[in-house]
Amino acid sequence: MLSNMSNSTIMGNMRGSLLSRAVEELAGRLPPGWGLRGPRRPAASGADTVVRLSAPDGRVVECLLQGRGRIEPRDVPGLVAGPRGRRGGIPLVVAPFLGPRVRERLAGLGVGYLDLTGNVRLVAAQPGLFIADRGVDRNPSRESRSARSLKGAKAGRIVRTLCDSLPPLGTRELAKRTRTDPGYVSRILALLDREDLITREPRGPVIDCDWRGLIRRWAGECSSFAARRVSSYLAPRGLQAVLERLRPSGIRYAVTGSVAAATVAPVAASRLLACYVDDADRAAGSLDLRPTEGGANVLLLAPFDAVVYERTRERDGVTFAAVSQVAADLLGSPGRGPAEAQALMQWMGEHERDWRS
Repeated sequence: MLSNMSNSTIMGNMRGSLLSRAVEELAGRLPPGWGLRGPRRPAASGADTVVRLSAPDGRVVECLLQGRGRIEPRDVPGLVAGPRGRRGGIPLVVAPFLGPRVRERLAGLGVGYLDLTGNVRLVAAQPGLFIADRGVDRNPSRESRSARSLKGAKAGRIVRTLCDSLPPLGTRELAKRTRTDPGYVSRILALLDREDLITREPRGPVIDCDWRGLIRRWAGECSSFAARRVSSYLAPRGLQAVLERLRPSGIRYAVTGSVAAATVAPVAASRLLACYVDDADRAAGSLDLRPTEGGANVLLLAPFDAVVYERTRERDGVTFAAVSQVAADLLGSPGRGPAEAQALMQWMGEHERDWRS
């Protein structure tokens, strides 16, 4: 009988089901002694429904739920302007799935969120309440996952070019620089536009790029430290000896990771050297490295694409990967790599003209 129902009725039923499930999820996450009343219709609050959360001491705060089937990062500013009209109420955005960047932007604006995969954040000052949990970072919908990927060599080249180049950048220019099809570039740009990682003129070029967010987004999907790409070695004479052997080795390489980051933004003494090479066995022989399964201090990485050798830097005769590549690699590396990536990106922000052109 769906043919006799209006689209607004169908959408209303879907949103109602979403909100009902969200209220159940919220009720199950309240601390001991807290209660939930409602839901009920809002009164000019901009929300879809309202529930009342009662603390053990009897104080009450209203939670203003706003449901959406799908939310892109660029939708957040307009979305959160809605459920704020009721004084003292907590805005809570609800959806089947909220991506990491959407959650980050909502939290930055002081807006709570809840999705049906388990991602939730709700904060109230009076009465004091804090609920936070993490679900999944990738949309469980197969359709959305296939349409939102930055995986692969072509996507990596586009990401690197957007990060390393000063705008404006048109689709055809990007396609030429990255040796990819303009249609594919257009689809990637549409993805990044939805994610609010780039700013484009209508039917025109990219005029701005959030390179920090783009690097994080890319690193979240693609890691050069995936097991199939890494060969582990022990350098018995230490890392400095490896760097000295790299200079005259004649192999194509680019040092990345902690050692590369330390050349511009040192955090602590590097104990692990990561290096892109085309042939790990040949490189290991030239560098006097011994294969090991534990206690490695050198990782030789198989490049996902030749772009890892582009825009390299040289210091003391050693070739280092582009800082954008190093930042992405550190974010996807184990140990203190993510902290080193933050320090490196701070330096990148302060010296943007030194590495973007």
